[in-house]
Amino acid sequence: MKNPSSLLFSLILLASSFGNLAAAAEPALIKIDLDRTIGAIDPNVYGSFLEPVREPGRDVVYGPLYDPDSPRSEKNGFRTDYVQQIKDLKVSAIRWPGGNFVSGYNWEDGIGPKDQRPVRLDLSRTRKESNQMGTDEYAAFCHLVGAENFICINAGTGTIEDAARWVEYCNAPTGTHYADLRAKHGHPEPYKVKFWALGNEPDGPWQLGYKSKEDYAKFAIEAAKMMRGVDKEILLVAAGASNYPLVTKRYDPKDGWTDWNDHVLDQMAGYIDYISLHRYVFQVLRAVENPTFADQMSLGMEIDRIIEITRGQIEKVMVKSETDRPIHISFDEYGARANNLAGPLLLAQHLNAFIRNADIVKMANLTFLSSLVGITPEGDYKTSLYYPFYLYSNNARGTSLDVYTRCESYSNKVFKDIPYLDVTAVLNDSGTLVLNVVNRSETDAIPANIDLQSGAYSGQGRAHLVNADSLEATNTATEEKIRITTSDFTFSGNRISHTFPAHSLTQLEIPLQK
Repeated sequence: MKNPSSLLFSLILLASSFGNLAAAAEPALIKIDLDRTIGAIDPNVYGSFLEPVREPGRDVVYGPLYDPDSPRSEKNGFRTDYVQQIKDLKVSAIRWPGGNFVSGYNWEDGIGPKDQRPVRLDLSRTRKESNQMGTDEYAAFCHLVGAENFICINAGTGTIEDAARWVEYCNAPTGTHYADLRAKHGHPEPYKVKFWALGNEPDGPWQLGYKSKEDYAKFAIEAAKMMRGVDKEILLVAAGASNYPLVTKRYDPKDGWTDWNDHVLDQMAGYIDYISLHRYVFQVLRAVENPTFADQMSLGMEIDRIIEITRGQIEKVMVKSETDRPIHISFDEYGARANNLAGPLLLAQHLNAFIRNADIVKMANLTFLSSLVGITPEGDYKTSLYYPFYLYSNNARGTSLDVYTRCESYSNKVFKDIPYLDVTAVLNDSGTLVLNVVNRSETDAIPANIDLQSGAYSGQGRAHLVNADSLEATNTATEEKIRITTSDFTFSGNRISHTFPAHSLTQLEIPLQK
């Protein structure tokens, strides 16, 4: 006969096992209260980024976008199929011309008669730059697609006077030299470029004109003064961190990315309206041997992490400086570069992070615009990133809501407690609740109960699903494996039960009663 204490211990273990199984079998829980708001989502978080990168297999401007010789191009030289896709995506702001390129760029090379523009050596990548798409062409493109202009100045080899002259060329009424030059080139009315970045990644050793944080702040303050002397209405973006651990061997943790941001904010509060963040999250996995799909799906956590830290730095400097000019985050370079299903799901996680931090993130620009649009000489197609961007940019505009999510989680070598469901909610401008859910799991569908804790609903909804049969799926000019499938559903009361398929993005549209 067994020892009574052993029997008791066995029963406790058995009960514990059943308890764990029951807990694991419980549906995830998502709670949404329309009164728990985070803030208005700035439409400019649905922006993108153009840089005249021209490398084998990766042309960003010349060819895909600007191709005057193509029968598919309009009078300005832009591919009409490209333009239409960007309009359909409602891309809100386009940052240009860089990127590393801008740190060696003389903007005056890109204006005037095209046959008189010099071909320069782009020293950021050691290749030729024709300067056929310059300031006037960029402004024309933004006008065509309905996007805000967002120009980045040369803070590498450029001068503060170059920056002020560029603002004059773009924004000043005629009657001064550079404004009259714009008129001479066929554009008498100012472009009214609202957003100006004070350089690109000057903290990066890879950058032409790489600067210390002290030298950068001095340069940027003087540039800001001169630029605002031309147009006091412009909004300025200081260059925040881009150099993180594992990005370069020259990264110094004793003078790292948070030190850069602290110094720039401390010196420039009162001058700037935004601090930029650049982060390419795949760099996080450089220390992980043979990263898995689960590792890739954890990378959205990095975006939330650096936003949270930068938010705290901004709050600190706002108290210290006593300025009444608010500072927001411009996340104006990020990427979702995986050429498979991980790409769309990572893009969705980035957009979820921006929505979750809608009160502080007021600009975001995906690298590159060409990643959203598939172009061949014969026509266009929709890339795998097109579909998640479309769902967010068209439907997730309005007010970000504070969502409670309870679900299973996992950990890896980089992050702890990674929730399998990455969830945001938006009350959009048409009176519809929009729920965005990424299921990070490679293998498991996750059932969930969605509790609508306030509001009266119509009882009907629509589900948009971005998924594919294989993790290696992608889209090409001849085959579209990643796409949106849409279905309608009904529910009663204020609870919806929905199962989120493995490795997927689901967007639920839940209309309120009229």
